[in-house]
Amino acid sequence: MNFEMFEFKVLAICGKTGARAGEFATPHGVVRTPVFMPVGTQAAVKAMSPHEMEEIGAEIILGNTYHLYLRPGAELIAEAGGLHRFMCWNRPILTDSGGFQVFSLARLNKITDKEVLCRSHIDGSLHAMSPEWAMNVQQLLGGDVAMCFDQCIPYPSARETAEKALERTTLWARRCRDTHTRADQALFGIVQGSTFDDLRLRSAQELVDLDFPGYGIGGLSVGEPHEDMYRILDLLNPFMPLHKPRYLMGVGYPPNIVEGIARGVDMFDCVLPTRNGRNGTLFTSFGRVNIKGRKYERDFSPVDPACDCYLCRNFTRAYLRHLYQSGEILAARLCTWHNLRFTIRLAERAREAILAGEYPNFLARFNDTFKDENPNEHEGGR
Repeated sequence: MNFEMFEFKVLAICGKTGARAGEFATPHGVVRTPVFMPVGTQAAVKAMSPHEMEEIGAEIILGNTYHLYLRPGAELIAEAGGLHRFMCWNRPILTDSGGFQVFSLARLNKITDKEVLCRSHIDGSLHAMSPEWAMNVQQLLGGDVAMCFDQCIPYPSARETAEKALERTTLWARRCRDTHTRADQALFGIVQGSTFDDLRLRSAQELVDLDFPGYGIGGLSVGEPHEDMYRILDLLNPFMPLHKPRYLMGVGYPPNIVEGIARGVDMFDCVLPTRNGRNGTLFTSFGRVNIKGRKYERDFSPVDPACDCYLCRNFTRAYLRHLYQSGEILAARLCTWHNLRFTIRLAERAREAILAGEYPNFLARFNDTFKDENPNEHEGGR
């Protein structure tokens, strides 16, 4: 692997929190961190075109190994010239390993150290998925960053279950490293260990010893209290390599993002902004808005006056509610557009605050103004 091709520079660190601003070089461009990465599960960010994703400022997006393997197939995508050309996206792409979907979507038949046998959620066909499988598929897809195959477990899980999954994740990480040969693709390891402090530290140490160019933090935002997530991030922060990117997987709820940044996280992804947008829930500078509410019927103000997105610059809450009440597809598109821009811009603003030495003030202002009656309803998703 060409480590120079994937150089990560830390430009500033907040002394009071640990928040970092950096630059992550990839073959398809430099990603400025901290960054939120929209999820393009099936080679498309739902409801959005690549041109629109560029307009809202997306610097890197995700593709899903499990889904693209099942449909249309990694070989077909490779024949088309790789995932970038297939989906007409010329900026960086990260592909996940498929591990989360294997355990959350597929019907699991058997798991051993060798492989996972599971049935497709689409047609019930049987598939053997392993570290070697994950590397083969991701190298055919050709993303800039690939992820190691890991074992994901639910929350809560018994310590014995978490420890076995940790051991298997490390075993699989070694096999992924030994199998991965694509020089123009970085391979990240994934830290597991559930909410057990000693297991998290053990996982981090074992993966750091394998010397990956970046590290994912998996197994969080799966139903645990937010305080447990923050505790684990605080625990890991001083043990993760300073000059390598850290990726908190499946996290997209705005308060989790700003708190994750305060604990040294550089990269985030989640389906939450797009999923909530399709359902009529929008993130704003003052909290959540459910645009389907009757109180917006004659509200001719923008969704968020502080937002610079296409929706907020041109349309009113009353119009958006009308679109939902009428079943217009445009409603889902506009809300998705807004949520993605809001989340991407949140990371941009955080970066600006870090570079200016103002992150503690930025964090305090955000937490003071973003109100949510049910914050623990927002689980993540990869």
